[in-house]
Amino acid sequence: MSIEQANFHPLATRELNDAAAYYEFQNRGLGLDFLAAVEHTIDRLLRFPKSGRLLRGTVRRALLRGFPYALLYRERADGIRILAVMHTRRRPWYWTRRR
Repeated sequence: MSIEQANFHPLATRELNDAAAYYEFQNRGLGLDFLAAVEHTIDRLLRFPKSGRLLRGTVRRALLRGFPYALLYRERADGIRILAVMHTRRRPWYWTRRR
């Protein structure tokens, strides 16, 4: 299982790439560590889609280990849809219009 098996909202893909680039710029290799944490979380969610905390409606939140980020997602028949790769200390409800 991997990142490719999750369906990302286009803005979530941009958030993922921006965060990974930021961490890589801060410290070489840290961007890869961030992507590994995302992949680990997605693997868990694909196996246990209800493991994230229910946040709003059918949207769930799964925290990343080691980084101040969360994946906001919906369970779907074919897997999960990542709506946002959200920094947990900034603008908590900006993603609410995403489907």
